[in-house]
Order: sequence, then structure tokens, then C-alpha cells
Amino acid sequence: MADQLKSDGSVLGLSGLLPERTPRKRVGMAPSPGEIDRNPPYKRIATEEAWTFPDLVKAQVAYAESADAPDDPSLRMGTMFAGNAPLQEMLQDLGDLRLSHMDDYGIDRQLLLLTSPGVQVVRPGDGTALAREANDIAAEACRNHPDRFSACLAFDPRDVAGSVKEIERGMKELDLAGAVLNSHFQGRYIDEPDYEPIIEALAANDAALYIHPTAPWFSKPYGDRGFFGALGGFPHDVWIHTLGIVFSGLFDKYPDFRLVIGHLGECLPLHLYRFDWMQNNADGIPGMRGGQPAVTLKHPVSHYFRNNIWITTSGVGYEPAVKFCMQEMGADRVLYAMDYPYQQSSDEVAAYDRMDISDADKLKLMQTNAEAVFRL
Repeated sequence: MADQLKSDGSVLGLSGLLPERTPRKRVGMAPSPGEIDRNPPYKRIATEEAWTFPDLVKAQVAYAESADAPDDPSLRMGTMFAGNAPLQEMLQDLGDLRLSHMDDYGIDRQLLLLTSPGVQVVRPGDGTALAREANDIAAEACRNHPDRFSACLAFDPRDVAGSVKEIERGMKELDLAGAVLNSHFQGRYIDEPDYEPIIEALAANDAALYIHPTAPWFSKPYGDRGFFGALGGFPHDVWIHTLGIVFSGLFDKYPDFRLVIGHLGECLPLHLYRFDWMQNNADGIPGMRGGQPAVTLKHPVSHYFRNNIWITTSGVGYEPAVKFCMQEMGADRVLYAMDYPYQQSSDEVAAYDRMDISDADKLKLMQTNAEAVFRL
């Protein structure tokens, strides 16, 4: 994702938004140069690939510029993205341009995710209609290119009844592959009791939920330090959303509910030992989530990461980290993603080709795990 936004909403700068045709200096731990294997023994399915459409961009900008616009960092982020013409060209294209970039990088299939901040920041009452439009557009792209695109459905969680209907329509009528939520919505999170019918609908319709980052609700400390986006704010917001779902007991109540998070799990797999050790800080404590009764989990936190949660590698083509996550969570729980168009690199794709993991696990990472989780 793009990185930085001042606390007042002005742009500090965008990173990684243009194709590799605009060279960027290789720094730090970035993959070394490498040639993509043009005939690998697996298909490359990229599972966090962003898109948007004009009506949504217009709605975000119109609301942000209106007199009644809320103080919402995610909404401001939407206007920042709207002003970047090269980015919008790539995000809004679901045809030749996108396919040409996929061919350049050897990507066989993209899983399309409606990009942050999505439909959950527009004017109240407009989000569900825009979600329906998004899902119709995504479904048409999948029909036009059935071997290249799959897509997750969008929904506006502020409209619980509308979300439930759209999940059912997206999965049953449009044959979409899961659902995407761009993390918090005006500081609310889907682990709160008001939104449980959405979780119930996801589980009942066999829809994996992908929680994608957005701008953190409390953005000033991040913006003041340049950490608004991928350096801090994005992963931290998904972090609180994911652990919130774990400690809400929703996985115990809906054991078939599948959750997917990106960027190698936003560093959460590194902390499984400590989460288990400190579990009683939040487990079984009454008064959480605005005064709710105590929830006592049936299992250690690590259990849910190994049974209900999958992670994608979006933006982290780093072999030691990928192998660690496969070791800790299981080789069945890590999926390849590129994070198009925000992060694109032939060197990153080549780094996956040469990773020192077994052929069987490489096949899972690049292809079959995605097919299983998203029922492709």
C-alpha cells in the first residue's frame, strides 16, 4: 500500500506505485536481481491484488470534500489515492493493461480485492449499493477472463442486513471466491457483537474473509513520524482486528469461519509464543467491547492461527520469514501474493522461484493453498 499521509490529510509521498519500468533503487533486504522462471511446475496465484472503479472513487472524494465529512483518516487516504493518476489507471483496469502486467511477471491468476478504503468510508447509506456495483463489476471481469481472475466480494459492515444479503448474493449468484473487509470502519471492528450476523453469514456461505489494511483510526502518531502506511499504521490496524476476532470467541462459535490476512500475517506469527503466554490478559475478562460478558477461549491463541487463519506473503518476498511462517503455522496456511499494483517486481517473483523449500511446499505456497482457501 502507499505509505504516508500527514495527520491533516495532505500527501507526504507515495511509494511503490509505478511498475518496475520506472526503476527504483534497490535497498536493504530487497530481493537480488533474478530471472523469472517462465515454465515453473506450479501456477502463480497472487491473492492480494487491488482494484477499484470510478463510481466508488467519485463517492469517496465527494464525501471527503463535503461539509459533513467525518474526521476519518481512511476517507482522506481514499482522496489521496484518487489524485494519483498512474495508480488509478492500474487499479481501475480489469483488462488488457492488468493482464499485460500479469504476463510480464508470470502471474497466472489474480484474486481481486477491492482496494482500501473501499465502500466502508462513503456516505452512510451509499456503501451497500456501491458494494453491489463492485461485486457485479468483479464478477463480470471473472466471467470475461475465467482463467486469469477470481475475486472477493465487497460489503459495507455498517449495514449489517445489507452485508448479509450481499455475502449470500456474491457467493451463491455471482460465484465469487470470498469476501474482503478493509479493516476498521470509523473505528469499529467486526469482532464487536453488533456485527456477528456478518460472521455467521460468511461461515454459512463458505466465504473466507480477507482483512486488508487501511489507515489507522488514531493516525496522528503515525503520520507525525512517517509511519502512516506500510511502516506501521497498516499492519497495526489489521493486528488489532485479527486478535479482536480471536479473543471474541467467534472462531469457537463458528469453527468453519476462515480468516486471511496479508503481509506475512502482519508479524503476528512471530508472537504466537507470547500470545499464548499472555492470553489471560484478555481471556475471561468481563467488560470488554463496551461492557460485554467475559469470553473464555477454548484453545490457546496459537490454535486459531493453525486452524482458522491463513496468511499471504504480500510484499514480503523474504525467504527466512516465509519459511518461518510455514514452519510455525503449517505449509498449508501460507499463500503467495504480490500486492499489485502497490508493489511489483520481477526480482520478487524470481525470489520465490529460487526459494529453498520442497517442491511440494512450493506448489502449496504458489498455487494449491489459494485454490483450497478460496475454493478456486
